Parts: sequence; C-alpha cells; structure tokens
Amino acid sequence: MATTTAPTPARTPARAGHRAVLDRAVLNPGFRPEVEGLRAVAVLLVAVYHIWFNRVSGGVDVFLFLTGFFITGSLTRSVERSGGVRASHFLSRLAHRLLPAAAVVMAGTLAASYLWLPKSRWPAVFEETVASLLYYENWALAGKAVDYLARDAGPSPLQHFWSLSIQGQFYLLWLALAAFAALLARTRGVRLREAVFLLCAMVFAVSLTYSVVTTDTRQAWAYFDTGARLWELALGGMFALALPYLRLPVGIRVPLGWFGLAALLSCGALLDVSTLFPGAIALWPLAAAACVILAGTTGLPYAADRLLTWRPVMRLGAWSYALYLWHWPVLVVYLHRTGRDTATLAGGAAVLAAALVLAAATTWLVDGRVAAFAKRRPGRRWSLAAAAAFAVPLLAVTLAAQHVYLQRNESAAAHLAELAADRETYPGAAVLADPALAAGLEEAPFIPPLENVQDMPLIYADGCDAGLSGSEATPCFYGDEDAAHTVAIVGGSRIGHWFPAFHGAAEHAGWRLVSLTKSGCQFSTEAPRNDDAEEAASCVEWNEQVVDILDELRPDLVVTLSTRAFLEGEGTYPGFADRWRTLDEWGVQVLALRDLPRLEEPLPECLERHGVEECATPVSLTRAAEDPTSEYTDVPSNVSFGDLVEYVCPDGTCPAVIGNILTFRDHSHLTATYAATLAPYVEDLVREVTGW
Repeated sequence: MATTTAPTPARTPARAGHRAVLDRAVLNPGFRPEVEGLRAVAVLLVAVYHIWFNRVSGGVDVFLFLTGFFITGSLTRSVERSGGVRASHFLSRLAHRLLPAAAVVMAGTLAASYLWLPKSRWPAVFEETVASLLYYENWALAGKAVDYLARDAGPSPLQHFWSLSIQGQFYLLWLALAAFAALLARTRGVRLREAVFLLCAMVFAVSLTYSVVTTDTRQAWAYFDTGARLWELALGGMFALALPYLRLPVGIRVPLGWFGLAALLSCGALLDVSTLFPGAIALWPLAAAACVILAGTTGLPYAADRLLTWRPVMRLGAWSYALYLWHWPVLVVYLHRTGRDTATLAGGAAVLAAALVLAAATTWLVDGRVAAFAKRRPGRRWSLAAAAAFAVPLLAVTLAAQHVYLQRNESAAAHLAELAADRETYPGAAVLADPALAAGLEEAPFIPPLENVQDMPLIYADGCDAGLSGSEATPCFYGDEDAAHTVAIVGGSRIGHWFPAFHGAAEHAGWRLVSLTKSGCQFSTEAPRNDDAEEAASCVEWNEQVVDILDELRPDLVVTLSTRAFLEGEGTYPGFADRWRTLDEWGVQVLALRDLPRLEEPLPECLERHGVEECATPVSLTRAAEDPTSEYTDVPSNVSFGDLVEYVCPDGTCPAVIGNILTFRDHSHLTATYAATLAPYVEDLVREVTGW
C-alpha cells in the first residue's frame, strides 16, 4: 500500500527567520528572543535621544534592569549546580566578554581625541580612560558633577561608561550576595532562591529609599551614585526569580507587550530623565521592560514580540553593547567639529551610521575572533588572558601618555610664569590704555597655551575656596599683616577670578588682602537658585559663617558683585543689598562690581575650531544695555559701584586675546594670567572709591 505525504508549504524568508528564532527559544529555554529585541530598542533610544535631542531616554535604566535580571538568574543557577559561588569562573567569563570590546572603543576614542578634540580635553580623556578600564568612571563623573569649575568643560567622549562602571561594581556585590544566600541556604535551611530573592528585596528597599532622598537633595551626584542605582539592578534580579511563577494567558500578554513597548518609547519624550532620575520615577522604564519580558514570545503575527524577534532587530540587539559604546564618542567628535549642541538630521544620521558600522566590526572582532579563541582554549586563565591582551596594553599606554602630558604641563606652567613676566611681549590689558604699546606689540603665541588653559587663581591651589558642596568659609590672607588697609573679596567663582588683579594691586599698594569664596554661591541673604538642595543649604551655611568672619575681621573694604550675567540676561538681587546694609552698620565700605559678560561657548574650544578673530563675543549677548544697578533702592552710602568691563571687553566686544594673553579660560572666567594684568586698573578703582 503506497503512502503519500502532504507537501510542506514553502516558507518565506521572513517567516523562516521568525520560525528559527522560536525554535531556538524552545531548544534553549534560557534564551529569550524578545529580550534581544528589547536591547535593540533600548540602545536605539539611547542613541537617538543623545544624537538628535540632547536628552536622556531611560534606555540605560533598561540595561541596568536587564543586567540584574540575567546576572541574578545566572549566579543562582550556578550555585544550584555547584553548591557554591564560582567567583573566578564567573569573573573571567565576564572579563573576556566585556573588556575586549570596551578596550577597542577606548583605544579608538583616544586616537580620535588626539586627532580631533582640543588639547584642553586630553587630561580628562586620559583620566576617564583609566577610570573606565578600572570600572570607577561613575565616581569620577559624580565628583565632576559637583565640581563647579569642571561644569564648563565640554562633554567627555567616555562619560557614557558610567553605567558600565556601575554594572562592574554590581558584579562584585552580587557575588557576595550570592555567596551569602548560599550560606543561608546551607545553615538556615532556607531555599536558595528564596534567600536570593529576600536579599535582592532588601537591597532594593534600602537603595530605592537612598535614591529617592539623594535625588531630591543631590540629584547631580545621585545620577552616578552606585548606591542610588542598585535598586534598578536588584529589581531585575527579583523579577528574574519571580518570572517562572508569573504565567499569564496570551490574551493578556499581547496587549501587555505593546503597552510595555509604548511606555518605553514614550519615557524620554515625557520625562526629563537627566534631572529626575534615578529616583522612584525610574520605575517607568523598568516597569516597561518588565511588561515586555512578561509578555514573552507568543509567536502571534500581531504581537509586539513579532517586531522584537524580527531578524534585523535581533541583529541590532546582538550589536547593542558595541553600539552603546561607540555612539557617544562618535557624537562628541561630530559636535565638536561642527560646533553644534545637537546634530542636524543628516549629521545625526551619519553619526548613527558610523556608530553602527563600528559596532558591527567590533562585535565581529570580539564575539567572532575572541570568542572563537576562548572556545578553542577553554578555562579561566585563557579567558583572563584574552581580556588582559586588550585591557593591559591600553592601560599602560594611557598611564604613560598621562604622565608625559602632566610632565609637559608642569614645564609649561613654569615657562608660563616666565613669559607672563615679560610685559613687553605679554602686556595684556596694558595695550588698551597705551596706544603706542599696542602699535609696537610684536607678534607672539598667546599665553596661556590651550594645553595649559586651566589657568586658575592661586586661591584654588591654596585651598581657600569652599567648592560647590562645601560649607566651611576659609579666609586666606595675603600681604602684610600690619598693613594700614584690608581688602576682602567675597563671593563665588565670578568674584574669585578677579583675585590675581586684586592680589597684584595689594602687593603694589601695600594692602592686606583676604579671600572668602565659594564656587556657585553669592554673598547674599537670598536662598540660592539651585536645584541641588544640599548645595543650596551649603551656600546658606557658608554665608552665615562669612558674616561672622567679616564681623570679627572688620575689613576696610569688601569687594563683591552687584549683578549676575547669564545667557538669559543680566539681573540684580535684593539679597546683595541686604549684605551691603549689614556692612554699612559696621562701617565697612563696599565695592560692588558689575558682572563681566559671558561668552557663547568655552573660549578654548572655539579657538580649536576657529581663529582668534572669529572667537570674539559681543557684550550685548549677556549684558543689559543699561546698567541694572539703578534698580537697587535705598542703597546705603557705604556702597560704590564699579565696572571694569572696558579692560576685558573694549568697544562692546570681548576678544579672545588682548596683549598676547588669552582672556577667558572657559566661557565665564578670566584666565589668571590676564586678570593679573588688570592690577593697575583695580588699584586705581579702589583708590577712587576709598580715597586711600
């Protein structure tokens, strides 16, 4: 009896590819194809929001959640199989999976920085390469986030490694957590998964509480703080352990998948993630990711997982790690070279395309060649050797380059002092008052050079400034203790940058000079206009201490600001006048200086792209047409208003270089070298208002 077989319907390539994905999921229950697609969506959100919108999307939070999800599950299964934590095996596998790709990107970033970024950014790139390789980049950035003087620096091409650093620290913490859970399981008769879940829940509760509090008081710090982010990873771990018990019918899973995808896509558009996270609001993208995973792979043509398991999306998911690594340095170089804050449509497409090509090549190199090497030579030693072959040479080269750069900078700083003493070649502001000097000025390279542009007043090296988050007022004294007159300069960094001018004037005139400064804080009775509650509180405390110090010191003259100039405009502050009235009660004179204009962009970066002539900024960009000090009412008789803008921005324009000296070190602070040339004009002004 003959038998016949019904013909099998031919599969289209798309259906065949989707069927292969489903077959792989059946054969390997640990493989979740929709998660690979979720990675693709998350990395695209990160890249698109960075490139075209200069915003944060919440995609990084999804990566943290997924890291907790997979690592917790992996460690738990490993302990169940072996009875203990195989730390060396776990870490060696992670090292050969993560370090080679990261090292390739860092090496490429170092090369790109050398070729296309300003020399003024090189020290930060060296520092952050080391920090990223050693997985503490988040702490380096947390420190910079609360460093007022570092806020004007351009974006680092490696700052996105902060999230990878948190993950690296998480791996070590979770090894300890898994080991403790195994100990509880052996000694207390607790089921391992219950112990791991309980410990994850404890970390989640403590970290989330800390995150909410810290985000409310020190959001800039909390954003990079491992303690404020651990709850996101712990939640992923809890979800991994609970997922086998969360079984939903397909009728619920289909809309749940689309809901999760829609919530994730809308997060960055509806929330200002960079200023709100990582508080409780970060549950939004995490819950969205959980919904997608809970929906799972249905195989239905109208379900979200059909999109997420589409072959191109899956391929992008495989490239997601490398794409995350590459998109930011490519974008930073593009923005610097074009002088833009955000990319154009075409420029952004080029950035994304370049990042995709580099990601594909890096994935091929690492997942293809390095993974193949590891398979041929299995074992912890070979895995570590593969990772070390990429990371160790890069670390050595970076440290060597950093050392050479610092050595050159030290020599350049000593040479700068010699050049600055040559007033014929480097007269600075003197050319503005002496046409003959200006006419006979010989051409010379301006100082300080761009590689040594962080030309700071002495008060910072002497530890006199309280910093952005410090509250202790530290008076520093210069000059003769027995001088007939004492001058105190009081306020934030925009009064601090006048220190070299007042220092020079005090030395010439024989005055005693006192410095009382705190970055980002004004000498005022008003609460600071600061989103960071801790910084604002520290400013209030600093002001109270300054008042006590001045009450005891009773200087002859206090120099402070009368206005504040921003890109949004220039204004006055009632709190300034309140302080002047207090000083008037003590018989202390006040010289209230009008704030200098700000530049549109950091001057060193402008000079790297353009010539000196193109980097002049009109005063009107940030200064009011009329002096706003006329707005003050009931000004006490001890106050004299002063304005030294003509010696920095003559004829209504702030030039990049005056008398062969660079005027600004960023977009709002004078270089110490140029400020020192203003000493004669400061002395004249002080004598004019005091009669000394």
